[in-house]
Amino acid sequence: MGPRVQLPPEIQLAQRLAGNEQVTRDRAVRKLRKYIVARTQRAEGGFTHDELLKVWKGLFYCMWMQDKPLLQEELGRTISQLVHAFQTTEAQATAAPPNSSGLVLPPEHLFLQTFWQTMNREWPGIDRLRLDKFYMLMRMVLREALTALRTQEWDERQTEQLLELLTTEILHPDSEAPNGVKSHFIEIFLEELTKVGAHELTADQNLRLIGPFCTIAAQTQDSLVLHNIAQGIFETIVEQAPLAIEELMNELEEEELSEEEELSEEEEALSEEEAQEPGVLSREPPKGLVCRAQRPLDKQAEDDNEDSASPVLQFDYKAVADRLFEMASRQDTPPQNRKRLYKVVRKLQALAEGLFPEADIPEKAYQNPRGRRRVRMKKRLSGSQLQGKTGRHAKEALRSDLSPGSMRRRRRRRAGGDPAVPQERPGGHGGRGAPRRQRRPRVGAKAKMAGCQEPKAKRKRTPEGRK
Repeated sequence: MGPRVQLPPEIQLAQRLAGNEQVTRDRAVRKLRKYIVARTQRAEGGFTHDELLKVWKGLFYCMWMQDKPLLQEELGRTISQLVHAFQTTEAQATAAPPNSSGLVLPPEHLFLQTFWQTMNREWPGIDRLRLDKFYMLMRMVLREALTALRTQEWDERQTEQLLELLTTEILHPDSEAPNGVKSHFIEIFLEELTKVGAHELTADQNLRLIGPFCTIAAQTQDSLVLHNIAQGIFETIVEQAPLAIEELMNELEEEELSEEEELSEEEEALSEEEAQEPGVLSREPPKGLVCRAQRPLDKQAEDDNEDSASPVLQFDYKAVADRLFEMASRQDTPPQNRKRLYKVVRKLQALAEGLFPEADIPEKAYQNPRGRRRVRMKKRLSGSQLQGKTGRHAKEALRSDLSPGSMRRRRRRRAGGDPAVPQERPGGHGGRGAPRRQRRPRVGAKAKMAGCQEPKAKRKRTPEGRK
């Protein structure tokens, strides 16, 4: 036998990550984190694209083999936080090869790029019973990627690199991302961005972060991607506009309250100085007097924050409308994309002017308080409207107007009766329908009187003596 070939550490880790035993898989995940930290700390270290693809192959099947929702959530959190284990040095950043678009990706972005490439490759083989945990994994990885940007204080260069990576691997028409991956990514992007940076991001930074969606919405030939971007990004911004304005007003109120608290503290300090002067009565309550304990202001503020709504991203609606209008008005924009984007632009312009557009809900979708749908009543046409209709449309309008109820009321008016008062019919106690025919007694039948007894019928005797 020849010498045993030593496999690279990435392949060994991938084999253990895809093992059958949960203990083996958990141990492999911990070793992988230590290996990433140790290798990226070297100046000549770092991972290649192929090595990270092998690592993600093992991590994918590690998630595939995991059952029980709580354990799946814990494993997804552990895998997604591996992005923070990469230690990027200046030597590694300069030595890293550029990607397909010419950008030099740091190791953590290369780790994210190989993750999305793995999901695109393995997505068609995922059955419906395992979809939810991989949806959760995508959400967690995106959240940790945005968290890494927040730790770098939303650096413009790092932000541009991440957006370019996500656009190339997921949103671009030439990407290999299936529709399921694209739709889920568009759906969760604003949600995860709100959770990570709603308190820190400005309107200009938010506009920069949704810039790729504006570009793809104007260029794509896929109607599904256009619909998902319009609904998941732009319509969500329009729907959250009242909440964003309310949050802005709450922030202004908090600033006013903080100023008032500072003024009150200064007044209390002045009053204490005056109380220390001789001849000034002390404002402290006498001993033995019980005072009601006041609730701390911090706890009241915490309760108010719990009752208030979750944070919302702030946008400059006029700037978003101008950006969309610029992208939609280009000559190479498809007509259906231009029409859809112009509709969103009008809503954003109305928001910029302080007008909140009502939801475009059809009348037949309205519901009454009992929970049933309201019936759309057909409007009766007047004579002038009927003159404008000719042919088949006029006949249909006349048929809709001449309902059975209206014909019955017309007959009553012709007879001279009041249609509001029900007239008594000759045979039915004011009931509906034709009068009933009275039954005639049969010939030879005797009328029976109430309370009288009929005489017994005499028996007929046959004459026996007759011969």
